[in-house]
Formats: sequence, C-alpha cells, structure tokens
Amino acid sequence: MKKAFTLLEIILVIIVIGIIIKITFADTKADLLNQAATQLVSHIRYTQHLAMIDDKYKINDSIWYKKRWQIIFGTSVFTESEIAYSVFSDTSGSSSGRPDISETAINPLDRSKLLGGGYSGIIYSSDSRVTQSMNIGKTFGINNYNLDDGCSGTRIAFDNLGRPLRGNINSMTGAYHAGTQRLIVSTCNIILENSEGNITISIEPETGYTYIQ
Repeated sequence: MKKAFTLLEIILVIIVIGIIIKITFADTKADLLNQAATQLVSHIRYTQHLAMIDDKYKINDSIWYKKRWQIIFGTSVFTESEIAYSVFSDTSGSSSGRPDISETAINPLDRSKLLGGGYSGIIYSSDSRVTQSMNIGKTFGINNYNLDDGCSGTRIAFDNLGRPLRGNINSMTGAYHAGTQRLIVSTCNIILENSEGNITISIEPETGYTYIQ
C-alpha cells in the first residue's frame, strides 16, 4: 500500500524549495554585482594605461586638458535609460565634454568593438560596435551609482603620470584646466547598487591604484 504525502509534508517541501530559489536568486544578484565591479575595475585601469602612454599635453593647445583619457558614467536615451559608461578622449575639445564614436577607445579584447555602453553619441540599441556589457544597468541590473569621498560628478580622468583627477572637465576653472588641476587627494569611492545591495570600488590618490573593497 502506497503511503500518500501529508499536507504538512507538502507544505514543508514547498517552503524548502522556496528557500532554495530565494538563496539562488540572491546569489545570482550578488554575483552580477561582483561581475559589474570587476569589469569596471579593469576598464578604469585600462583608462589609466591609455592616459600614461598617450600624453595629451601640448604647449600650443589651450584646451589640451579636455583631451585626457577618462571614464564617464551616464544615463540617456542612448543607453535605453540604463546606467552605462564609456572610455574616451575628447579629442575635439567640445563644449559638451561627451564622447562620440570617433573619440571612444577601442576594446582591446575585441577590436571590432568600442569601449562604450551607449553614452552620448554611441547608440546602444542599434550600433553593433558598442560593448554591451558596459551598459551595466541592462547587463548587471545596476540601478544606481555614486562617485563619493575623494571624487564627485560623473567622470574620472587620468594625467600622463597615471594620477586620477576629478571634476567638471569643461570648466576653465575646474578640474582639468592647465593651471588648476584638481588631483584626487583622498580615496575615491565608486559605489554600484542593484536590488540586492551595493559594492564599492576604490581609486587611490597619486597612484590611481583601483580595487574592490
């Protein structure tokens, strides 16, 4: 004679399955947060590398400081209203201080791609050249970011010595003006958030050493 499951046993099984699903889902979200942070650290370090091998200073160029290699965050129609970032050098010295396709770095892992997630002139939804994982909102569920403590705003740039700088790149009296550079003088923290929590990426002053806390 077969023994049927009792109602209590069925309820216990449902509860156990629910707990397993919850733990698995939470771990997946946390893993996505770590993946996003690991990728961003790699791209910040690459931005520093580009700045060190491609010194933008020119004595006869009054807007040379705008052309430094930098990483910029943003949300717009070009990112499908998701958080994304790009690595670029504003070679035109434009008043917008935003990247276009010709100014965006080439992805060293896939030279058919640009190191941009759709910000400004790179149309994420239709341009096959973007690196889609750099749209961290869509790819990793990042719903908020903040540049805090030693940095602020939406971008980090590096000088030819690899030192990190902060501030508004377009202001003639701001972070990137030739005579008033604002070097980051205390640890810069970039905080990424998704629905399960947050993670902090730190950039040290002077050296620009970048790591996940």
